[in-house]
Amino acid sequence: MKNLYMVAALALAFTGGVAVAEVHDWHDLDSVHHHVQDAIHELDHARAANHFDMDGHGEKAARLLHDAEHELDLAVQAARRH
Repeated sequence: MKNLYMVAALALAFTGGVAVAEVHDWHDLDSVHHHVQDAIHELDHARAANHFDMDGHGEKAARLLHDAEHELDLAVQAARRH
């Protein structure tokens, strides 16, 4: 359970960092995108280790990470076009 909270906190920090960081080019967004993908994989391992039984919080965290990953992918694509 502790791992789940750490992964969720890291993911939020990375995602929040995008909002306040000065983005120089799409490479910065792409880096954050990869960090969120890594967080998704870490969360998958943490959920499996806890038998996916975390009162629904693991599932919600996974859904939010996937939403963030999708939005970052769209942001990278948009930044590459400009």
